[in-house]
Amino acid sequence: MNAWRRAMAAPSFTSWVSVGLMGLLFVGGAVGYPGFASPQVVLNLFIDNAFLLVMAVGMSFVILSGGIDLSVGSVLALTTLVAAWLLQVAHWPAELVIPLVLAGGIAFGALQGLVIHRFRLQPFIVTLAGMFLARGLCFLISVDSITIDAPLFVSLSQTQLPLGGGAFLSPGAVIALAVLAAGLWTAHGTAFGRTVYALGGNETSALMMGLPVGRTQVAVYALSGGCASLAGLLFAFYMLSGYGQHGQGAELDAIAAVVIGGTMLTGGYGYVAGALSGVLVLGLIQTLIAFDGTLSAWWTKIVIGGLLFVFCAVQRLLAVGKPKR
Repeated sequence: MNAWRRAMAAPSFTSWVSVGLMGLLFVGGAVGYPGFASPQVVLNLFIDNAFLLVMAVGMSFVILSGGIDLSVGSVLALTTLVAAWLLQVAHWPAELVIPLVLAGGIAFGALQGLVIHRFRLQPFIVTLAGMFLARGLCFLISVDSITIDAPLFVSLSQTQLPLGGGAFLSPGAVIALAVLAAGLWTAHGTAFGRTVYALGGNETSALMMGLPVGRTQVAVYALSGGCASLAGLLFAFYMLSGYGQHGQGAELDAIAAVVIGGTMLTGGYGYVAGALSGVLVLGLIQTLIAFDGTLSAWWTKIVIGGLLFVFCAVQRLLAVGKPKR
């Protein structure tokens, strides 16, 4: 009993719960539905959710720093639409469009971080304004969907990287896993990552230690904006279109993935690796509902909402009784 209480009191408890939940969902699907455990079904979790994994990595840094970013879904949509317009209407080369939209996402995020730091505003309010701004800009460009037929985008959309036995991954999934690896190294192997954790733990203490709080805060939102823009490119590869309605609610899915993956909403504790387990949990829920065939797709949102409530409640219970920092 004491061992169980110690395990529940450990900050990593929710992360392990997420991994256990992922295992239960997979075993349940494998037992209940023929073909669920096939290698390609598992790999499809990465292919279909590559954009969400990239967004969740960026969101992890924001939440670890004690902030929130509600603009990422709108930045994703804006990225797809700007890229599509430049490719199809302005006839710019894809090799120029890709770095341009990535730079735009980084700049958009950095601007939000600068406003938050300079004017001491709540991240919720600033990024909510950013969400409306980016979504509104989409419809200034085009109210209709723009189909992308640029050779580079089509090639990346159709390329299958064989893994043997008929299984394959998409280039987008490989990019997402590379972003995850880079995020892990940045969070746990660099001074920037340690400053992010310190900032989320206690901003006043971080300032007293002489850490670059302002620069880190701006950099965190720039990183989130860059990840959202890269996610938009991956979504454009996946859909071969740009549209202002793309990514509706994606910011909430990213936040849910990060929280379910074990990162504390209050900041200061969590693992970037938890973004992967959180995304896989969401993907497994969607896949289970698809395999069932009798349930509405809205059940995905219902189950995710329930899980998010439970994980937030568990985090709150774990925080009760702990000394304030």
